[in-house]
Amino acid sequence: MQDEALFLGLDLGTSGARAVVIDAEGLAVASGSAAMADFGPDPRSPAVWWAAADHALRAALAGCDAKRVAAFAVDGTSGTMLPVDDAGAPLSGGLMYNDACGDAGVLACIAETAPPTSAAHGSSSGLARAVLLARAVRPHLVLHQADWIAFHLSSRFVTDANNALKTGYDPVAGQWPDWIGDAGLEVRLLPRVVAPGTPVGPVTAKAAAEYGLRPDALVVAGTTDGCASFLATGASEAGDGVTALGTTLTLKILSDRPIFAPQSGIYSHRILGKWLAGGASNTGGNVLLAHFTPERIAELSARIDPAKDSGLDYYPLLRPGERFPVADPDLAPRLTPRPDDDAAFLHGLLDGIAGIEAMGYARLTELGAPPLARLRSVGGGAGNTVWSALRQRRLGVPFAAPDSMQAAYGTARLARAGAARA
Repeated sequence: MQDEALFLGLDLGTSGARAVVIDAEGLAVASGSAAMADFGPDPRSPAVWWAAADHALRAALAGCDAKRVAAFAVDGTSGTMLPVDDAGAPLSGGLMYNDACGDAGVLACIAETAPPTSAAHGSSSGLARAVLLARAVRPHLVLHQADWIAFHLSSRFVTDANNALKTGYDPVAGQWPDWIGDAGLEVRLLPRVVAPGTPVGPVTAKAAAEYGLRPDALVVAGTTDGCASFLATGASEAGDGVTALGTTLTLKILSDRPIFAPQSGIYSHRILGKWLAGGASNTGGNVLLAHFTPERIAELSARIDPAKDSGLDYYPLLRPGERFPVADPDLAPRLTPRPDDDAAFLHGLLDGIAGIEAMGYARLTELGAPPLARLRSVGGGAGNTVWSALRQRRLGVPFAAPDSMQAAYGTARLARAGAARA
């Protein structure tokens, strides 16, 4: 029965793998995790990726009735690429999402051929990594990390539109564009693309036997770890936003139309019938921790009245340069005057970051996104209740608690959506 079905999400993150199993109501019933470092020292090794994924899968399935798992999906780090032969065997190590392309010729060729709205520009380009790998070996295909992990379970070479975005995929036209060939990579070396949440097919007989799955368990097209983290919060309607208050400040909002502003690093992912757009500022917890310890921040926050403005006009940055909501590589930090009272200074920092957050959502609206209607917050700063109250007063929208902060939970939701489509 469908109400007895379970759905599994597998997340390949920066340092490890995590699997979460949910039921039809979205309740997490089992989980498992593994650190990459436990299986080898090389984070670029696909053998290490798979060992961690396998361990997390087995641990999660041991905590539930594996025969009830109706569908599963995989997310991986955005832009991590791997060349494989026609049997899916890796031909080299992967190039990771944070391996900057240092080949000026490759980057220049992409810059000359790719449309300005493409996410394939820059040293973090998945396409640039794919070009380098295709030159180094003679691959059958160049896959994304999530594609290769899912291949172990489905034996199908398929990717999703979210992972494909930084590799040059056109999410509006819904295809690999011809200009990719002019940029240095034969399009035939890239896998078929489907929408995230699309049923790809049943699990292989081998995987079903190894993991105790039923033979008709579906493999569903996954997404990136960033998109999965957004889905995990429960945001689902146009106007729903998620702010990540981590080392930097990242804003994302669901839109009924795509938003592109490459000068600010803004691109749009197509997911579950809507568009996910967002931007990242250089402000955030990095500035706070440059001045105070976490313990001191908690102590000083208790002395701040969030119903009042700080009276300080700060733009908190560690160093000159901003991406979003202002695209200015020379923008100077604004952190003066500094009051003698540390609580007043912290109030100014929190107020300044909250102001940048409000500017960011306003900027996304200017670019075509719907006005922010409801907000969920994740990251370390989300636990500061004084800051949350200050931010809510500035934004003027309801705040909702995130359902989960685990990317694997969001991917499990994607698996559930895929099963509903089958």
